[in-house]
Amino acid sequence: MTEKKELILAFESSCDETSVAVIENGQRILSNVIATQIKSHQRFGGVVPEVASRHHVEQITLCTQEALEQAGVTYDDLTAVAVTYGPGLVGALLIGVTAAKAIAYAHHLPLVPVNHMAGHIYAARFVKPLEYPLLALLVSGGHTELVYMPAAGQFEIIGDTRDDAAGEAYDKIGRVLGVPYPAGKEIDRLAHLGQDTFNFPRAMLKEDNLDFSFSGLKSAFINTVHHADQIGETLDQADLAASFQASVVEVLVTKTLRAAQSLKVKQLVVAGGVAANQGLREGLAAGIESAGLDLDLIMPPLRLCGDNGAMIGAAAHIALAQNTLADLDLNAVPSLDFPYQNEL
Repeated sequence: MTEKKELILAFESSCDETSVAVIENGQRILSNVIATQIKSHQRFGGVVPEVASRHHVEQITLCTQEALEQAGVTYDDLTAVAVTYGPGLVGALLIGVTAAKAIAYAHHLPLVPVNHMAGHIYAARFVKPLEYPLLALLVSGGHTELVYMPAAGQFEIIGDTRDDAAGEAYDKIGRVLGVPYPAGKEIDRLAHLGQDTFNFPRAMLKEDNLDFSFSGLKSAFINTVHHADQIGETLDQADLAASFQASVVEVLVTKTLRAAQSLKVKQLVVAGGVAANQGLREGLAAGIESAGLDLDLIMPPLRLCGDNGAMIGAAAHIALAQNTLADLDLNAVPSLDFPYQNEL
């Protein structure tokens, strides 16, 4: 007798992507439909929450239908429904949560609540099985944190940003350079064409903790550009981008490898939107090699670094196995976070 396949219908609507996926046994993507809203937000230079919510309303049923069709399954085949319930924009989250609750109720399916950041980490399961304990570097527009995982489904923040997230800093300096939102990909491209000539500050690099700070770097960058404008000097955009990225990457790599060495982890997962950054990927790989660390570096494919439903399905597989379920009164939690290790 063949074992029944576990099929999870997973929803992601925390920011500016509406995504619905069908995941088989936590590691096979049967469908992963993503409706992006980037063009609608570009003219504002960032995500407008109300605009994002309206787009989610328009797209969520279409994405659900397409996800089921692409996967070749019906609601009757499903094992559970999973949804991101935080962190994120509250209006955007509520669209996904409401859709997931409606389907779970109508089809008598278990409802699995998923932390968006756990989803980013578990995107790595589509690359290879995870081995614990592991360390995850979560880098996105809203988060920059080091997360220790002693076991599956257990998360402890051991390092966090004191101010701006790395991805947020990329977008803010992108505006100064005239790069359209989201700026990360273009700044990464420019950085590979330039040299680190400006020597921007590496904040908190030598401090005896695993926290980050990027607001000082952002201010130094903006002040450099404004000063040049005032005296009529033209700065090389590629060198500016390279100098900015060199500072971000050096701090992220140094602190991450310091944590990995002290915790004696087997694997390092890099996750979140900024995990798509080639400079960061190259920096971590080079850092591990030069330090001679026996550390398995896992980076999700580029298509799974941004927000997507597949990663939520992967995280839900673990939560479902641990019977972490929600009732139909599940609500969005926009400021949801992992616990800090020193608070456990």
